[in-house]
Amino acid sequence: MTDDSPTRSTADGAPPARSPRPRRTRPATLERREEILRAAMRVFGSKGYHQGSLAEVAEQVGITHAGVLHHFGSKDRLLTEVLEFRDRVDVEHLEGQHIPGGLDLFRHLVKTAAINAERPGIVQAYTVLTGEAVTDGHPASAWVTERFTGLRADIAGALREVIEERRAAGDTETDYELTDAALDLAASTIIGAMDGLQIQWLLDPDAVDLAESTAFAIEAILASTLAGARRPRPLD
Repeated sequence: MTDDSPTRSTADGAPPARSPRPRRTRPATLERREEILRAAMRVFGSKGYHQGSLAEVAEQVGITHAGVLHHFGSKDRLLTEVLEFRDRVDVEHLEGQHIPGGLDLFRHLVKTAAINAERPGIVQAYTVLTGEAVTDGHPASAWVTERFTGLRADIAGALREVIEERRAAGDTETDYELTDAALDLAASTIIGAMDGLQIQWLLDPDAVDLAESTAFAIEAILASTLAGARRPRPLD
């Protein structure tokens, strides 16, 4: 449709400047960026952030050190994008590419563990970089802290949904008086169990069945949490 309305002028009589059109990233550029991210994941995963160099990342992709900086600006920015890329990979098979709620979230965590067993490089990069993030001044510290905060909230929220679903179904085995503190405890414990199992698996994959042990841990934590005050206490 043609716009026949008169052109408005500015106070000095000049026509207004046109807003620049948003620039679209070319497919070849997106492919190159992903190649760099995957190379950086391998380098940082095997050597850590401080010991892994941009020159090594560039060499794996077949470009120069300056070429990496052209795409990401700095090593710190590349690190953040590697972590964000890793999270996108985790949900790329999901509808809407975001984690589900309720009991499906816990099924997703178990499925992710099974997928991780086939991609040790991604697991290694995550484990090394989140471990390094506890050191003073590490550029990923804020990102990792925020990620754990969000993940705990997602898991606690999913647990609340499970409780409400069971209440609606008339389940008499669930403790409906669980506090926020109890749900937060379950969430942090699930994350800790999953990350700890990944470390053991990376060191000795034949000794740890990542998917089965993750399912066992999550089911045990869920069962204990939902039982509330009625849960067995074998250590008492």
